[in-house]
Amino acid sequence: MKAARRPEGLGTTAQEYAADMRTLVLAAIAAAALLGAWSARGAAGPPTLRVTYWGNGANAMPTSTWTLRCDPPRGTLARPGTACRRLASGGPKLFAPVPADTACTQIYGGPQKARAVGIVGGRKVWATFTRSDGCQIERWNRLSPWLLPPGGGAP
Repeated sequence: MKAARRPEGLGTTAQEYAADMRTLVLAAIAAAALLGAWSARGAAGPPTLRVTYWGNGANAMPTSTWTLRCDPPRGTLARPGTACRRLASGGPKLFAPVPADTACTQIYGGPQKARAVGIVGGRKVWATFTRSDGCQIERWNRLSPWLLPPGGGAP
């Protein structure tokens, strides 16, 4: 039986080969750590959002899409300065879903739907808003009229 060949450029003795393998493993770990730090740092920075709005529900084509970037406030949202101040004070908790065990009134607020995707308070957010019951209407109203339309119109 023939012995397995080592890749060229690696040590010829068992100790040299083991040392070379340790170096490669340490380099791979260091690269993974740097990649992790880089991707975590990508979420930091000023709030940035893309808000998509469906006036007739999610099955229809989106009615509008707005963008927001803070520091300095800008974007296609009607009042970026107000939105940036509210995001700075409320942070990512503004986008928190309604807890599963919450009792909500069965009041239908309309077919409107909105989705906010971006970074707020250094955290990635991906939140969908509807007006399907009392809890969802309250959640919508937390962000209206400065980020979401007030019950259906343009913000």
